[in-house]
Amino acid sequence: MDAAEVQHDGSSPSKKVKSNPNALNSLRDHTVVVADTGKINDIQKFQPQDATTNPSLILEAAKLPEYQALIDDAIQKGIKSYQVSKQPVQKQPKRTNSRKKKDEPETKEIVEPELPQFNFNTLNPEEQKIVIGMITDQLSVNFGLEILKLVPGYVSTEVDARMSYDKQATIDKAKRIINLYEQAGITKERILIKIASTWEGIQAAKALKKEGIQCNMTLIFNYYQALACAQAGVRLISPFVGRILDWFTKNKSGEDYSKQNHPGVKLVTSIWNSFKKFKYDTIVMAASLRLVDEATELCGCDRMTIPIKLLNDLQSLEGTILEPKLKVENLDNLNIEKVIVDEKTYRWEMNQDAMGTEKLNEGIRKFAQDLETLENVIKQKLTQNNQ
Repeated sequence: MDAAEVQHDGSSPSKKVKSNPNALNSLRDHTVVVADTGKINDIQKFQPQDATTNPSLILEAAKLPEYQALIDDAIQKGIKSYQVSKQPVQKQPKRTNSRKKKDEPETKEIVEPELPQFNFNTLNPEEQKIVIGMITDQLSVNFGLEILKLVPGYVSTEVDARMSYDKQATIDKAKRIINLYEQAGITKERILIKIASTWEGIQAAKALKKEGIQCNMTLIFNYYQALACAQAGVRLISPFVGRILDWFTKNKSGEDYSKQNHPGVKLVTSIWNSFKKFKYDTIVMAASLRLVDEATELCGCDRMTIPIKLLNDLQSLEGTILEPKLKVENLDNLNIEKVIVDEKTYRWEMNQDAMGTEKLNEGIRKFAQDLETLENVIKQKLTQNNQ
């Protein structure tokens, strides 16, 4: 099956890059490979089905000279969006032919308002914050647009992590991101809005689905957290395999966490088994993968978002043939209880899970910090431009 023909249902592996057999190509036979990077050159090299971005990845890429044009474009468009938002809502139509013939239809054109000269330094702090927010939204979309030229599937674009506990703010931001993509000619079917998996975030995703906007629920660290997402009908979840291991290594050292004993692998396996057992449509995409064993032990998972270093490591394992560890035929032997997760259940189970609670909050803080760093980079550029 050609990659362009793969449906966005999580059921088909991505196109296998024709080359010598290696672990990466073998993994592609069973799992859709997604690139976890904001760097366009890396995506060109590995030809993934989908790609994900986040503030941390965009911040890293934005420091490189080859992406400065994307930043400059985002600044120009963000400033224009702000200026247009300050203009009167109604635009006066202008007649283009005052001496038209009797039966000739009158033609009109919309005249764009003449925008004043922009000076960032004259804005008050609240206005500066709005401008920077518009620019960072545009920058995320700019990276997404470049990525979409190279992948046949989805690109995930993240909502401001500082909105993780605000359902309506998350909805509003998601709609703005989709609108920016649509202005660039990209339909919402190609976009996944990335939202932290708080209770408020899950409810925002549920509401967005009713408007045809699909979401990637990120920072999954808990089984009940994942179930809440599936029962809300979200498109995709991202359990963070490596960060789970970090917590156990730090807080419960001395245990054997290799292969099947890896707590992140165990969580993803239990989530995948439950989703398939009870026929939830939500795609399971293992994330925060760092080790070859993590990828091989989760072979058969719907998707994996894999950083460039691990993609290189897998590609270097020539002659390696992987067999899926996650298989539907294994489900008959599993006794899994179906649990309905309401808000009380979600909050209680997260409260009982020290690892899940700590890593969710830590992840939100880290994404928020990286976004604030990116905003400061943009603010410095705007300040210098107006001196």
